[in-house]
Amino acid sequence: MGAFALIGPIGTGELIIILIIVLIIFGPRKLPEVAEAFGKSIRVFKKAARDVQDEVKTEVEEKKNTDPKS
Repeated sequence: MGAFALIGPIGTGELIIILIIVLIIFGPRKLPEVAEAFGKSIRVFKKAARDVQDEVKTEVEEKKNTDPKS
């Protein structure tokens, strides 16, 4: 069992605490930059995950088409 299995889903209270900590660490002037960087990193991660899924689907389809047993 991984360490994240013990954490569970993030609720509203936890999210507010995280945002307050980020605000204290980076300050109100840097917060928009931090949020933008976080959003960009999430988009890049999602794109990479989609690319991997597409690659796996392509490989599975190719395997089905070239399998002599089918």
